[in-house]
Amino acid sequence: MFSTFVKSFSSGQNVVMQQTRNTFILKRRFPPTLHKKGGKPPKMKARHFIYDLVEETNVQRKPDMKIILNQFVDGVGKAGDVLTLRPNVAYKEYLMPGLAVYGSPENLAKNEKQEYDTIDEDKKFSSPYVQRTMRGLSHLVLQITMNKLVPWTLEPWHVRVSFRKAGFVVPEHAIEMPPITIRGPDLSLQNKEFYVTVTINKTEKVNVRCRIHHWATGLDRLPSVDFHWKKPMEALIPEQAAVLEEMSLPV
Repeated sequence: MFSTFVKSFSSGQNVVMQQTRNTFILKRRFPPTLHKKGGKPPKMKARHFIYDLVEETNVQRKPDMKIILNQFVDGVGKAGDVLTLRPNVAYKEYLMPGLAVYGSPENLAKNEKQEYDTIDEDKKFSSPYVQRTMRGLSHLVLQITMNKLVPWTLEPWHVRVSFRKAGFVVPEHAIEMPPITIRGPDLSLQNKEFYVTVTINKTEKVNVRCRIHHWATGLDRLPSVDFHWKKPMEALIPEQAAVLEEMSLPV
């Protein structure tokens, strides 16, 4: 430790020393003898300063802590919601910015009786998680993989499976298909795009960019295109072109 400290100075580097809080619980190996009240305590000897380590608190896993949100937090919850988080996450992301208070017994009891004013964000959306879900879907380029050799007609379940592969669980009744019937295999559909509309909680709607990819094996397989989701493509349905231009592509 000392050699590293000297080396840092000799190389001209800045040395940052940060104070840390470490708690050690110790126990005397040889406790001093008791003395009478008002009497002179006996002189302590060297053996009385020998300690055994009972507990080192900084290496123990601290328990999760409860906090209470005092305002709406996108993708997390609304005012009054009680969260149980790791201490470092609770301090850094919620308590320090002033988004929450400690979930002490007094605050929890007060929270049960308190009525929070519903703020604008909570009024606009059906749940605290809708905004984050809408952002994720609106920046998605959904690749719908269809067979290159077997005839098919694009149906909601194809789109549902593609959403599942992309990490989104979207039921078929929440998917509004394009205004035309898309059939294949048809290589003229390759590299063209359209959008479907997803309804969240039967309330919010978001358009999702889709592209058909013809799949086959062996010599019938189409060559792959690097970072195809970053490149703008021609609209399959002219009526959707204006909406697709306004939708952002992933970066």
